[in-house]
Amino acid sequence: MAEKEIFKPDGVTPYDVERDGLKIYTTIDSRMQQYAEEAQQEWMKELQKQFNSQWKGVDLAKRVNNYALLMNQGMTRSGRYRDLKADGKSDDEIRQLFNTPDSLTLFTWHGDVDTLMKPIDSVLYSQMLLRNALMSMDPTTGYVKAWVGGINYENYQYDQVLKGARQVGSTAKTFTYAVAVNDGYSPCMQVNNVPITFPDYPGKDGNPWTPASSQLETLPGMIDLKTALAHSQNWVVAYMMNEVKPAPVAELVKKLGITTPVPAVPSICLGTFDATVYDMTGAYSVFANHGKWTQPIYILRIEDKNGHLLWNNVPNVKPVISEQTAYVMTDMLKTVIDQTGATGNRLRWKYNFTNPIAGKTGTTQDNSDGWFIGMVPQLVTGVWTGCENRDFHFRTTQMGEGSNSALPIFALYMKKVYADASLGIKKNKDFDLPQKPLDIVVDCKVYGQQQKGTNPVDKKLSF
Repeated sequence: MAEKEIFKPDGVTPYDVERDGLKIYTTIDSRMQQYAEEAQQEWMKELQKQFNSQWKGVDLAKRVNNYALLMNQGMTRSGRYRDLKADGKSDDEIRQLFNTPDSLTLFTWHGDVDTLMKPIDSVLYSQMLLRNALMSMDPTTGYVKAWVGGINYENYQYDQVLKGARQVGSTAKTFTYAVAVNDGYSPCMQVNNVPITFPDYPGKDGNPWTPASSQLETLPGMIDLKTALAHSQNWVVAYMMNEVKPAPVAELVKKLGITTPVPAVPSICLGTFDATVYDMTGAYSVFANHGKWTQPIYILRIEDKNGHLLWNNVPNVKPVISEQTAYVMTDMLKTVIDQTGATGNRLRWKYNFTNPIAGKTGTTQDNSDGWFIGMVPQLVTGVWTGCENRDFHFRTTQMGEGSNSALPIFALYMKKVYADASLGIKKNKDFDLPQKPLDIVVDCKVYGQQQKGTNPVDKKLSF
């Protein structure tokens, strides 16, 4: 949501937020905001240790792609560089000063530290510092309850929630399956989990694109769509992309509120496009809100110093998918949490949640971005973790995947939210059934195998 500029009665002079005594009412809940920040601090402190241990003793200049370029960019974008330029220093003089030890203050998860070091080393320190963002919203009203735009506003003022579009990875698989379900495919339909090639779409090597899938992560044989989503299987979602085609998926993604470019190519089923935490959290809220997209909002109204209303936020609500499709997708996303060995299952075995939860993890190429979007009936929460530049990343998927880098923050946040009964977030509330009976059986143990066309949805929506 863009910043709102309010004008005085003359219609020309804008109000000064700091001087004119405006009253701005926000949807943010101070308690939930505190819990989100505490959860971030608790886990990121531990995650940074994991990250540092993976790079200890490694020659970064040899192992990090574009190392020299990234270091130069980090230097030239720093406040120190701008100040030196303003003082008339030449580039050679500035580089010499950046390689000369100086007194610096560094952000750490244990508090700011005063130290003596070369400014160029502080640039590297900043590049190796993991960033994180979280947004939590009520899917029905669109009210944002918690917004953590970064790890420390004093040192890093870039808002990663609204501005920091990053590759979304496997969180995007949900969108391909949503188109398939809307077209009448059952979540119990079984697909052979084998490679699939798209002859009309070349990959980076110029050959027809074939999605990759590591041997360790691949479940062999015939598996249903629920299991494929729960275990984030690349080949099955690619199969479904080939069935429903890229254009309808790209169209749905845009209708779900994604404002960044989403090309109509098969690889979007694996989340090769970028999006913000703000947009992705809003997109997932559609599944918890019976198929309706409600724009996330964080400002309710603005009044002048005398209490006169200057601006009121009118909710923007749009139906995007059928109520049935939304429910079926939510049921599939619950499998991500419930099924043993699934990517979100640690919410059960490690964090001991027993209540209904739906969600999806996401991990991008080279473990550069870790995502988790978690849904309970009254809250949808998106979490992202990664370095400022994608070329700095975890060296193993075990630590860099979304289930390790992002999901724990959701878990810690929700534990605090549930512990505060005054918030009214009910722990054992389940997602509502659609008003009309389901045309698709979602319990695969009961139904067995259902093929496309056997029980199509009652009414398709044209995306």
